[in-house]
Amino acid sequence: MPSALLDRAIEAHGGLDRWRSISEIRLKVAAGGLAMRSKGALRRVRLLDIVVSTQDVRTVFEEWPKAGRRGVFERESVRIESHDGEVLMERTDPRPYFRKPRRLLRWDDLDLLYFAGYAWWGYANAPFMLAGPGFEVREQDHRLEVRFPEDLPTHSREQVFYFDSDGLIRRLDYTAEPFGSWARAAHLCEEHREFGGIVFPTRRRVHPRRRSGEPLRAVTNIWIEVKEVEPRL
Repeated sequence: MPSALLDRAIEAHGGLDRWRSISEIRLKVAAGGLAMRSKGALRRVRLLDIVVSTQDVRTVFEEWPKAGRRGVFERESVRIESHDGEVLMERTDPRPYFRKPRRLLRWDDLDLLYFAGYAWWGYANAPFMLAGPGFEVREQDHRLEVRFPEDLPTHSREQVFYFDSDGLIRRLDYTAEPFGSWARAAHLCEEHREFGGIVFPTRRRVHPRRRSGEPLRAVTNIWIEVKEVEPRL
């Protein structure tokens, strides 16, 4: 369904022409928060060097989970490999593994790679991906109610994107299903900056979402600071 709000948001973030000229985006970020602590993941997300494809569903974490390795997320699999491409660990169809009891206490490297991989792919490609095939978008005031394609890994198929009067993303609502059906989140986006013609929020905070819909700001499940963004042709 056509959406004037989505069109305005795409223009506010740099426009489709500029976006389509880019093949990938490199980001340097720092992250933390209670959700990462609860899964024993704080050390593994403290500083991240990420390359996100804009053409395929693919995210690469350089020098991760330690020097000399990289983590690769693709649509239906995750793997850790050496710099010369030797596969050291691999998992296909990672989503069902989160239902196993051990994941209540700790995520292994492949669990974290899957969660962070699809999350960063979505964050870096928004709002442009919403104009792509398979997305169902309904406009309501300054928000878009979005249904994601069934074959695209994401937090939850039903999400809500909020935009300000300039068309910039200010908030995402979703359920972080790998944590559980109870993990309703309000993900706030702030301090937007332009990098190579594309506009990104550089400060993100994820709070629990009350039943009223309001974020519980006293609790920060995940915080993210984006240090650098480099769009690549």
